[in-house]
Amino acid sequence: MPRGAPPPPTAAAAAQRTAPAQRPAQLRAHRTWPSSAAGSGSAAGPASPPRPGIVWYHRAMMKLLPVAPLLLLLLTTLEARPKPAALKCRTGPLDIVFVIDSSRSVRPFEFETMRRFMIDIIGSLDVGPNATRVGVIQYSSQVQNIFSLKTFFTRADMEKAINSIVPLAQGTMTGLAIQYAMNVAFTTQEGARPLHKKIPRIAIIVTDGRPQDRVTEVATQARNAGIEIYAVGIQRADMNSLRAMASPPLEEHVFLVESFELIQQFGKQFQDKLCGVDVCMEQEHGCQHSCISTPGSFYCECNPGYRLNVDGKTCSLIDYCSFGNHSCQHECVSIPNGHYCRCRSGFTLQPDSRSCKATDLCNGVDHGCEFKCVSTEGSYRCVCPEGQQLQADGRACSKCGAGHIDLVMVIDGSKSVRPQNFELVKQFVNRIVDLLEVSPHGTRVGLVQYSSRVRTEFPLNKYHSADEIKKAVMEVEYMEKGTMTGLALKHMVEHSFSELEGARPLSHNIPRIGLVFTDGRSQDDISEWARRAKESGIIMFAVGVGKAVEEELRAIASEPVEQHFSYSADFTTMTHLVENFKLNICPEEGKGKTEIRSPCECEALVQFQTNTVAILQSLTEKIAQMTARLEDLEKQIANKK
Repeated sequence: MPRGAPPPPTAAAAAQRTAPAQRPAQLRAHRTWPSSAAGSGSAAGPASPPRPGIVWYHRAMMKLLPVAPLLLLLLTTLEARPKPAALKCRTGPLDIVFVIDSSRSVRPFEFETMRRFMIDIIGSLDVGPNATRVGVIQYSSQVQNIFSLKTFFTRADMEKAINSIVPLAQGTMTGLAIQYAMNVAFTTQEGARPLHKKIPRIAIIVTDGRPQDRVTEVATQARNAGIEIYAVGIQRADMNSLRAMASPPLEEHVFLVESFELIQQFGKQFQDKLCGVDVCMEQEHGCQHSCISTPGSFYCECNPGYRLNVDGKTCSLIDYCSFGNHSCQHECVSIPNGHYCRCRSGFTLQPDSRSCKATDLCNGVDHGCEFKCVSTEGSYRCVCPEGQQLQADGRACSKCGAGHIDLVMVIDGSKSVRPQNFELVKQFVNRIVDLLEVSPHGTRVGLVQYSSRVRTEFPLNKYHSADEIKKAVMEVEYMEKGTMTGLALKHMVEHSFSELEGARPLSHNIPRIGLVFTDGRSQDDISEWARRAKESGIIMFAVGVGKAVEEELRAIASEPVEQHFSYSADFTTMTHLVENFKLNICPEEGKGKTEIRSPCECEALVQFQTNTVAILQSLTEKIAQMTARLEDLEKQIANKK
């Protein structure tokens, strides 16, 4: 060791001399004595002589000069080695705004390191619309928005925008920049998430000097507004100002970097502050829908259309219908993010998506109506033809099915009826068949036609369904010739109601009903066989049309006569006789008797009908007399010629 040289410092002394004074979470660059200070003066006075420690330091460095190239090669090799991929933050979404000092004191190459600092931190974040959002503003004497929290959602776009920043190079209005961050950058209009979502709002202020405006009051307002402030000072930054801006605890939010060259090293440590443990991944959070990690904690969030319950974990569907403004005519149905209107069964939603209109269900469903389906509001109903009633099932029409009968119809086929009217008679017969429940064990129907002779068209045991009977009726051929009504009554009593032709035994208590249809005076006596028919238990109905004689009709009809005979002036108006016949022919259910009911409870109308029939009969007789007189006159004129 050279004489007079100080001894090498101990490790403790060296550590005390090279370690910086402790500041809150700060980084210091090791500063060597300026090389120009050894032989030059300064503004404060002449240069001070080198201290002994500095002399030792220079001697040590001189010894390292021969191996400097080797050390440089080693450092270059280490720098060229592949670096592990940076880990991304997984702590959940953040809203981060960089507030960058671009005053004139920041030299161009120094501003480049600040660009790199922002890009490196963004590179460690999981950025996206539902992850971390990033904004950047720069300031000097004014504030400029580079991009807001809603502008970019990819690191590539952010890096491109950061590399395009042109420094303002003016004063240092840090308080103005904080004011802008609070009033503009961290608003929902600029992309910040609402406060109730509990997503941290973080402002990272990077400055290299003393503010030219006041920062204490505006920084307090920003912190009270929910903004967490990190204050990063570089090189010439004022520590008191940094502490006035930063959020507590200061040791976690205030950083002093000795030079711009060390800001990237600081950036790696700062990433560790932002990137903590993903609590949602590491713990059992119990969130029903989504868990959102925050630094050191987490909170639960619901899917759109749901609200968080008071337990802070479970979610319930928002009942949009309960708001009372849905305007649905029938029903409102809540769904995530809204509602829709629904109509009750039988209605169709209209194009306005609110009102409802009754659907024609008769055309859209298998209604099962026997006769006709009628649509109503939201439903439908079955109706029956005139003279029939709807059954208990709401679909079938009442016929003479409440009690079974044996019915033989005896129709006049004489010349006076005429062919076209005979077709109307057959239609009349089929309308009566429509009233009946025809089956082998139900109602049986037989048909007899008469003129000068009598012919059984089909006996009671021939057909077993209404369709078969109606088809057979329409195939009946018109006989013409005379009107032997008495002979037809005799045939009905002796043959038609015999067990051989299908009549059931009297012991079965099945009503036997005979219906005689005629349009004129009989050419033989009817009284004998009309009496015998009623004495044998046959309930007789008489239907007259046109020139039918009331006296004969009354002789045929059973008691009470008024309810067992009907009359129509002509064939085209006799359809009402079907209803009269139905009211009197259908027996009560379960009883083997005929229910005798008045065709009309209004006595005046009955009397009117009787008087009308009498008048028509009188007119008919007078017309016949006049016809006879005309024929005599024609003969007399012919004889004179």
